[in-house]
This record gives sequence, C-alpha cells and structure tokens, in this order.
Amino acid sequence: MAAHRPFPDLASLLAASDEAGYDLAPRDIAEALAAEPAPCLHHAAPRAAHLALRAAHAAYESRFGHSFVICLDALPPSQHVDQVLAGIRVRMEHEVDEERAVTADELRRLARSRLVELVAEGW
Repeated sequence: MAAHRPFPDLASLLAASDEAGYDLAPRDIAEALAAEPAPCLHHAAPRAAHLALRAAHAAYESRFGHSFVICLDALPPSQHVDQVLAGIRVRMEHEVDEERAVTADELRRLARSRLVELVAEGW
C-alpha cells in the first residue's frame, strides 16, 4: 500500500486496504494475528465476565492456534462481551479452513476501521 501513496480520498485508501487484505498469504495472516490483541473487557466489568471471556479465548486459541479476532465497530461497548462470547461459540464449530477465511475477513474489517479512525484523527 505504501508504494501507491498518496491516496486521493478515503474510499481509495479503503479499497487499497481491502485488496491488500485479500492478497495476504497464510504466513502474513499468522503474523498479523500474532500482533493482534484478543478482545478484552473494561477493568470495571464483573469478574465473572472476565473469567468467561478468558476461558472462551483459551478454548478458541487451543482449537485454532491463534487469537480470536472480531470487529465490533457497529456495536455499543455494552454489547461487546456478549458478541465476543457468541462469536467464539459459533466460530468454534467451524472447520479450520472456514475459520481461517472468517478470521482473514475480520482482520480486513479491523484494518478498515483503524484506517477510518486514523483519517478522522487527521493522521
């Protein structure tokens, strides 16, 4: 993406990001996942919620070998823990190849969200 800068507008930047995301090799996705923090809760959340989330993440990582990633931008923070837990529950049923594709899509969504945020902040 850096070789194609500057981008004339946000839409062009996001299109380039999407294209780059679709071109990632499995090794690139693994590298991105290694740097991606697992979704977490606000420190004031109930202890039981922290424990449930930690256990769900551990089960997911044991099955798939990497952190669970999900883009939660469309949801208010009050729904994040429920959405993460539901997402893990559903995605634990995936075959490895299916989950790899879902994970790559979530990484693309996260990248788009972060780019929009950077542009909005005046990057």
